[in-house]
Amino acid sequence: MLGKGSINHNSRRFKAENIDADRTQFNKSFYDQPIKQVYHNLFDEALEQYNSKQTRADRCIDNYYEKIRTSKQEKLFYEVILQIGNKDDMAAMSEDGQISAKVLDEYMMDFQNRNPNLHVFSAHLHMDEATPHLHIDFVPFTTGSKRGLDTRVSLKKALEAQGFSGGTRGDTEWSQWVKSEKEQLAQVMERHDIEWEQLGTHDEHLSVLDFKKVQRSQEVKAIEKTLGKLQQKQVDVQAVDAIEAKPVPFSSKVSLSQEDYKTLTTAAKKYVVQEKKERRQQKLLDVAEKTISNLKAKITELTATIFSLTKELDEYRSVRGQLNQGKLKLENTELRQQNGFMKSLIEQHGLSHFLGGRKDKRKEQNVHR
Repeated sequence: MLGKGSINHNSRRFKAENIDADRTQFNKSFYDQPIKQVYHNLFDEALEQYNSKQTRADRCIDNYYEKIRTSKQEKLFYEVILQIGNKDDMAAMSEDGQISAKVLDEYMMDFQNRNPNLHVFSAHLHMDEATPHLHIDFVPFTTGSKRGLDTRVSLKKALEAQGFSGGTRGDTEWSQWVKSEKEQLAQVMERHDIEWEQLGTHDEHLSVLDFKKVQRSQEVKAIEKTLGKLQQKQVDVQAVDAIEAKPVPFSSKVSLSQEDYKTLTTAAKKYVVQEKKERRQQKLLDVAEKTISNLKAKITELTATIFSLTKELDEYRSVRGQLNQGKLKLENTELRQQNGFMKSLIEQHGLSHFLGGRKDKRKEQNVHR
């Protein structure tokens, strides 16, 4: 399982209500390092080199730990939780529970060597809860990066460096790594005579459709297993016909009871119906993806058109502004010329004295009133 991670809970600096304090002494700590110190050890040199190459102060990174803590792309650390069985068959204080603890202990011993790009800073085996289980907390990192720090946090790149290359949506680097680690754990279990019965997985990375396909394939295997058992029951058809409840012929030498036949046909019909439903769902998904792709292309086209029209409108506004400015200058020049002409007429005909006299006369009239 992939958990959010609680370092204080794992190290028992904080104790929850479901813990049996009397059994905490049986817990085992493999790693218990402060995560901030881990970040200094892993990234300080790369951070210094990165900052020395920056020509702008706002591009420098003061604290890489804080940068990742507030990042929406990466997490400060990742935690995986491993457990064998459950409280019914692997209770912590039972004999089988003690074997489970030995398996987890042995598995953990080689974890860091097997995963050099997952720096483990906290790992604890808990024996004070219902079932023995192992918490492993690590910081995934990659080196030789061409973007950002030379050594930086990246789960995807860390797993790629360890040989896990992602494929489809349901076959990511993470899912491949999880499968590999489960196989490693199963190998240790086999050495202690414990068989892995694969009842189910936490395949949250699978899409709903992919997960249903996995379920269908498991049902097919179950049907094939049933058929294999039935084919072993080869009996003579004539002898079977003598039975009161006449069976349904399966082949010339094999027959099925009515109950087995109904079970098989019901399962087969269910499988066929589900397959048809999944094919319809897949067609709908294909149509939806095609529609989304066409809409994205249309949005891109409209965005380009809007940009072009905006640019053209800005050009029109600029030209209009220039024209308006030129028109005002022209009108101002014409008015100045008319004003100069009128002044010259007034001076030539002596109208300035006449106009002045009229103004004085109006003032006298106003005073009289």
